[in-house]
Amino acid sequence: MTNSAVDLSFEGGEVLLADGSLGDRLTLSQGRISDGGGTGARRVDARGFRFLPGIVDIHGDGFERHLAPRRGAMTDMRAGIASAEADLASNGITTAVMAQFYSWEGGLRAPEFARKFLDALDVTRADQLIDMRAQLRVETHMIDDYADMLALIEAHGIGYVVLNDHIPHKRLDEGRKPARLTGTALKSGRSPEAHLALMQALHARRGDVPCALAGFAQRLIEAGCLIGSHDDHSAVQRAQFRAMGAQISEFPETREAAEAARSGGGHIILGAPNVMRGGSHAGNVSAVDLIREGLCDALASDYHYPALRQSVGKLVAAGACDFPRAWALLSSGPAAILGLHDRGTLSAGLRADVLVEDCSTGRIAASFASGRVTYLQGAFAARMLNG
Repeated sequence: MTNSAVDLSFEGGEVLLADGSLGDRLTLSQGRISDGGGTGARRVDARGFRFLPGIVDIHGDGFERHLAPRRGAMTDMRAGIASAEADLASNGITTAVMAQFYSWEGGLRAPEFARKFLDALDVTRADQLIDMRAQLRVETHMIDDYADMLALIEAHGIGYVVLNDHIPHKRLDEGRKPARLTGTALKSGRSPEAHLALMQALHARRGDVPCALAGFAQRLIEAGCLIGSHDDHSAVQRAQFRAMGAQISEFPETREAAEAARSGGGHIILGAPNVMRGGSHAGNVSAVDLIREGLCDALASDYHYPALRQSVGKLVAAGACDFPRAWALLSSGPAAILGLHDRGTLSAGLRADVLVEDCSTGRIAASFASGRVTYLQGAFAARMLNG
């Protein structure tokens, strides 16, 4: 076995087809799904195993724990990226959008960290089996950094940018200190006093943001970027972002915002951890309820990769949707949003991005990205290796 694409014909398993029905054979040839005609692929007994489209994780920051498990512990980001890739593979993720902050918050969200991470991601590109892409999450009030952000986006070919605003405006308006100020200051490497002063300075410029942000968004559109807004809390806010060209609504906090995103023709991304909890940890609208109402186009791992696959069972059990529709939220849905029309279903001609489950245990038995083995274990490994 090598990490090159393998030609294999899996026979007797359960294969989720693009129309939601089940087939019993899946053939991989030269990194693509094949119709099986005239292929010399090696046959593998797949009875007892389920074959599903590889997961497209449209927004995840779970890689952070691999890059910096503790402050100063990771000196070589390349090793951290390799560890993150192994984590992705073991969770059936074949395309991963790595959500990296460019924020005043500092630490793992600092501009300096973003530059180092993006450099390391580029340097390791040739060694990656999984399609690992960067998303840049930019803080809207960092007006003076817009030019640097654009330069970074161009230098690294980033195609997806999300607009965030994590400044605690309400507390600052009330003259109160933000919650957990000391802890967040320490993570940023600043004193609490300096951290508060920075937030206050950014907050004071909020009147300048709308015009500057609209210009920034226009530059992103001209560069061919997808634009999303994060944590929309109202229809008015969603409309404002849509007017700037942000057609993606990540993790809307209210049903009102989600409905506005749908009526405006935009895409809605929800968090798989929200599904698993049955609601948001911050008390926002339930992802399960929004999915039941058709107000979701894709699920994202957010901060926990296993939640993606686990959420499917939760949605089916809750009666929010059937299995094919739930799986589409992990595969064809996010692929379509990203414009990745070469993946998302197990259709002939598409990339051989495949997740294999053991029907008896529900555990992941294997993952393939473009026909290359990225994860393999247990009884399925024995069948693959021994024929």
